[in-house]
Amino acid sequence: MARISGVNLPKGKRIEVALTYVYGIGRSLSRQVLNDLKIDLDTKSEDLSPAQEQKIREAVAKLTVEGDLKRQSSGNIKRLQEIGTYRGFRHRRRLPVRGQRTKTNARTKRGKRVTMGSGKIKEAKK
Repeated sequence: MARISGVNLPKGKRIEVALTYVYGIGRSLSRQVLNDLKIDLDTKSEDLSPAQEQKIREAVAKLTVEGDLKRQSSGNIKRLQEIGTYRGFRHRRRLPVRGQRTKTNARTKRGKRVTMGSGKIKEAKK
């Protein structure tokens, strides 16, 4: 089992897909790295030779992935909050940041709202 940037790559998957299990690497970046290293995209992750694994480790080590990338993005959000930007305010209140509407939709961000009802008193059952 190949281990790259602290992530165990799944067995039985093509290396192009298996690399996407590393946070910060998507399909296009995975393809780019493998093409630069001249590794076939259809190779299964368990079929990699130790030399190929080492090449991939070295290539991924040059990228910002996993903990460093998470730390960088959370630092960017904290900076926006500290300087008092609108985006930082939206992050702080856990609301949509990129201009989406919140009157309807945005349920995952706002949570499910409970309606009050019409104000009618229900009949008592006899």
